[in-house]
Amino acid sequence: MDNTILDKIDSPLDLRKLERQSLPELAAEIRREIITTISKTGGHLAPGLGVVELTIAIHYVFDTPADKLIWDVGHQCYAHKLLSGRRAQFHTIRQYKGISGFPKRKESPYDTFDTGHSSTSISAGLGTACAMGLNQQNHKVISVIGDGSMTGGMAFEALNHTGHLGKNLIIILNDNEMSISPNVGAISSFLSRKMTSGRVSRLKKDMETFLKSFANVGENILQVLKKSEVSFKSFFTPGMLFEAFKIDYVGPIPGHDLDNLIDTLQNVNKFAHRPTLIHVITTKGKGYKPAEEHPDNFHGIGPFEIITGKPKAAKSVIPSYTSVFGSTLEKIAANNPKVVAISAAMTAGTGLSGFAKRFPSRFFDVGIAEQHAITFAAGLATEGILPVVAIYSTFLQRSLDQIIHDVCMPNLPVTLMLDRAGLVGDDGPTHHGVFDLTFLRMVPNMVIMAPKDENELRHMIHTAINHPGPVAVRYPRGIGVGAELTPGLKNLPIGKGEILREGGDVVLIPVGNRVYPALEAAAGLQKIGISAAVINPRFIKPLDRDLILSWAEKIGKVITIEENVRSGGFGSAVLELLADSTARPITTKVMSLPDQFIEQGPQKILRKIAKINSTAIIQAGMDICK
Repeated sequence: MDNTILDKIDSPLDLRKLERQSLPELAAEIRREIITTISKTGGHLAPGLGVVELTIAIHYVFDTPADKLIWDVGHQCYAHKLLSGRRAQFHTIRQYKGISGFPKRKESPYDTFDTGHSSTSISAGLGTACAMGLNQQNHKVISVIGDGSMTGGMAFEALNHTGHLGKNLIIILNDNEMSISPNVGAISSFLSRKMTSGRVSRLKKDMETFLKSFANVGENILQVLKKSEVSFKSFFTPGMLFEAFKIDYVGPIPGHDLDNLIDTLQNVNKFAHRPTLIHVITTKGKGYKPAEEHPDNFHGIGPFEIITGKPKAAKSVIPSYTSVFGSTLEKIAANNPKVVAISAAMTAGTGLSGFAKRFPSRFFDVGIAEQHAITFAAGLATEGILPVVAIYSTFLQRSLDQIIHDVCMPNLPVTLMLDRAGLVGDDGPTHHGVFDLTFLRMVPNMVIMAPKDENELRHMIHTAINHPGPVAVRYPRGIGVGAELTPGLKNLPIGKGEILREGGDVVLIPVGNRVYPALEAAAGLQKIGISAAVINPRFIKPLDRDLILSWAEKIGKVITIEENVRSGGFGSAVLELLADSTARPITTKVMSLPDQFIEQGPQKILRKIAKINSTAIIQAGMDICK
């Protein structure tokens, strides 16, 4: 049996040896490889399928890795990994000890920049281009960014700086949302090829030089001609926006036409000498019907059946923390017209789809713009509205200044719901939400809660919305523990925890999803003669001083457990409390995540390695009671 074309490719050097007519078949093979693999491992399927031809064209035209290719977010890098020497490891993608689902510099010289969060590629690309100039290198830099990532303010900050510096940066806008009719698309494609041809590029440059020789008058004429050209192009395209940033605009062009893509990229590579943006129209999920029809469902997906597209794993009867949040907020909003919900391009991911449908005038999706989301919420709060902002913990990091300056300093009633707090699993270090306790605990006026189960989450949502100042509620990814969802909602007294188990040898104080493992560990310790008390603090800030101090002074041995980094987390807060408030020495141990970025892998394995599971708690209890 003959080898496939993909079998012959160990790097883009091999790709560039292929004849153009063989590239469509290569694209089909790459799609089959991605679909087959992700159906087993899970991953970001639809984004990767949408840029197969674009990835082939970029590596076919440009001299990577000397020319630097930078992906934004990185969800779409699967074809890139297959073409850059990682096909043999591709079956391990997003698996423990396997290759990452995102670009990683330590993996390959073809991964120019580590990514995972959005709107970074233009900034990184401009920095790379400037560094090449300083290093007297003459290579190209290509930054790929999606239309969704373009909603991030950082992207526009980078566009502004790019136009100001005038560096030869190539920006590829991967637009998988815009629909263009065949006629308009054909005209736009024709324009893009003509606008990037060598003859036209030279003519434009010669005309500019000639007109500039006439002081003042020539410059005015040049500006009029430029505006005329842009206006003509913008009749068919959105090019005027980018031209306003002093960035040449090319497109839009069809993103699955390899000949068109390669012609355009070759022309830009040869003749562009200033910032250029190429607008490429792609279809998310291209080549796999279920993903094309429902791209949102296949953006990030677990293992699935290829024929039907249905998940392989049966749906859990236990609700997820995310779904409990969504249903609870709907219930609260039905009785309180002042409650509104805000998402940063993660409506379904944060459980707000039902809210958006039921209360469309009270739901706001601000796009990938976490900073704006927070200050927008602050503005709402100044007028008596009760905003609830649902953002993954890892993405909330981007809005720290807004939290401090715009929410906490004026002490506004903004509720922050931090989904995916703690270790999230297969997406790895860029997506673990393990810093929120640290960066939020330091801010005055902030109240921080973490529920032990999904039922307590409901009461915390209710409590947060009724609190007159800022509140953050952090909760983990995935299903809960199956706790009964009791009828009615109640306000939890701010700063008050609960004693779940009494004991006389050691006090365990676990946070959030570490409460049940701590209870399990206490039962295990009991079997070997160690009596452990267990406190559910509920509040990371303010701490229940009376409860913690009374048990700490009574027993003299304390273990804190949290799924957050050690520095400045819950354990630090307890240590500070004990240092300031106890007369007798208290033996303490802080169980937390280590001072390093945690790799990808199943949550259960990662917690075992980090030594914050029930087995590790039992060992810590034995050690402290020696």
